[in-house]
Amino acid sequence: LLGKKCHALRLGSSQAHQEGWMAEHMFILGVEDPEGRITYFGGAMPSASGKTNLAMVVSKLPGYRAWTLGDDIAWIYVDPEGQLRAINPERGFFGVAPNTSAATNPNGIQMVRSNTIFTNVAMTPTKEPWWEGIGAAAPAGTVDWQGRPWTPGGAPAAHPNSRFTTPCNQCPSIAPNWEDPKGVPLSGFIFGSRRTNVIPMVFESFGWQHGVFLGAAMSTETTAAITGQVGVVRRDPMAMIPFCGYNMGSYFAHWLAMGPRLANPPKIFRVNWFRRDTEGRFLWPGYGENARILKWMVDRIHGRGKAVETPLGFIPPADALDLSGLDIDRRRVERALAWDRDEWLDALTDLNVFFEAFGRRLPGQIRQELDLMVHRLKGSR
Repeated sequence: LLGKKCHALRLGSSQAHQEGWMAEHMFILGVEDPEGRITYFGGAMPSASGKTNLAMVVSKLPGYRAWTLGDDIAWIYVDPEGQLRAINPERGFFGVAPNTSAATNPNGIQMVRSNTIFTNVAMTPTKEPWWEGIGAAAPAGTVDWQGRPWTPGGAPAAHPNSRFTTPCNQCPSIAPNWEDPKGVPLSGFIFGSRRTNVIPMVFESFGWQHGVFLGAAMSTETTAAITGQVGVVRRDPMAMIPFCGYNMGSYFAHWLAMGPRLANPPKIFRVNWFRRDTEGRFLWPGYGENARILKWMVDRIHGRGKAVETPLGFIPPADALDLSGLDIDRRRVERALAWDRDEWLDALTDLNVFFEAFGRRLPGQIRQELDLMVHRLKGSR
């Protein structure tokens, strides 16, 4: 990766820091509501946390449609009116192949049917790519990613970090304005990661500074796509640890400094589709059903949408989410949205250790937000 995305984004982020704009490891997504209004989001998620799936999600919620503008990198700037705008500088999509299927990412499957480069996937006898989670069993005679004969029951046929890359214009959900040089106006940011517990399914920050803190505090459970190790919690602020070309403390300061330049700063949301119950099952179905969470975010941006103020931020009660047509026990939704005071205090103790490594480079506002959250949690019941 160093010769491709890491190198380019490190250079881009350093240039953006010097010139007063932002180069981010983010998707760009437009959500069209039944009135035809499109609300645009930028979203940062570490690898294998659902970023590409969300960027080209097919909504399961009638009346709502998602438009894809990018799945990986965003150049973001402040226009003369104080509006934050984003454009995708890439021509293609670069996604993790395993578990990409018609069920998890129907647009993704459709766009890779031709004119696509695959790396480290398995290959069927008819020279078709194959990977675990594609939605069909591997036919006899399949060879694994190293070209060796493969049979089920042993090592994976496709490398866990096998990839595909394909032109953006092959995606069925690509937005008509995805190449507009002015970019699109951002109304929200989404920070997401893979956590079995602690992080609720969705909540909204109290404001720009608190939202930047939430991004700086991001943690994720590692996957093969990240390190080859699975299930280890690591810190990855704004999903930029591998990609930032200068000191991360200065990077946080750069984010904080953008806020006062904005006429109407985007709302910042934290998401986690990966909460599990005590038996290890996902509490939320995810994928196309995530449009229901996007709808709540759109409602919050436009002055609608119920939320409860908590020490973490604004969390929707279960009845604030449009669950119409979804066969799910409401108690599972409530558990996905739940938070635990002691879990959070423990997590913030670990976060404090992480922040100490930045020394005097850590902006005072980030330390302030950490202290305020600890104070709010200790004062809660």
